Amino acid sequence: MPPRKDPDASASVPAFFGAELRFKREEQGLTLQEFADGCFYSVAFISQIEMGERRMPPAIARYADQRLDTDGFFVRRLKDARKAARAGHAEYFADVAEMEKRAETIEESDPLLIPGLLQTEEYARRLVRASHPRASRQSVDEKVAARMSRAKLFERPNPPDFWAILDEMVIRRAVLPPEQMADLLDHITTVIRSIDGVLQFLPCNASVHPLLMSPTRLMTFPDAPPLVYTESLYSGQLIDEPVLVKQFRKSYDLLRAAALSPEASLALISAAAEDFRDDRQRE
Repeated sequence: MPPRKDPDASASVPAFFGAELRFKREEQGLTLQEFADGCFYSVAFISQIEMGERRMPPAIARYADQRLDTDGFFVRRLKDARKAARAGHAEYFADVAEMEKRAETIEESDPLLIPGLLQTEEYARRLVRASHPRASRQSVDEKVAARMSRAKLFERPNPPDFWAILDEMVIRRAVLPPEQMADLLDHITTVIRSIDGVLQFLPCNASVHPLLMSPTRLMTFPDAPPLVYTESLYSGQLIDEPVLVKQFRKSYDLLRAAALSPEASLALISAAAEDFRDDRQRE
């Protein structure tokens, strides 16, 4: 039998909680099956948590404290970790922001807006202010800074493979003044080219499609199962159920087939940038 693979507890927050969960479970003399028998999660899911491949859900933290008699350790530390990870992100997005740092591939579709990883500071600020009209300037600054910092993952030696499929109206909608819109579109092109990413647009005259209702993100990992994240106003949902993930995958592939080619899409965004510059000159 090969030696057991122990995760490096210092590698990430999920790895720390996973290593501690395994230590406490084995200290109590419980097998994975015995530990899982008292909760609604599978042995496979708990194993992934112990290996640092999944973040620990609050329900598991509460169960572990009760089952392993850890005096509230997991609940307390998980709250601290989630608060630190949030740092300007909405609570429902904190796990996604952490996971994308470890992603091997990120595939996004959005019928309404430019995805966060491709936004400029001006665009992000306009969206944050629109969705939180009564937020303080400090709160807005924190949210914008958090969103901008996410793009640093593209600066890594081996950034994730990135693919985005957007509705054409996303680059036609004048969220910013013409000059800033042109800068935004140039920025998107620069990022896509610098990381050898893929950008596609769904033409305005395209028919309806399954991902029309909300922004959707698919993420794969080198050492964990794939995930889907969907978002609506003030809420988001992480999906790891294999059947649903496969369904989202099929929908994304159909959308990919219906969109313009990458070459035509880059030409489209360049033309849109020039249109905004022409608008600026006519002012």
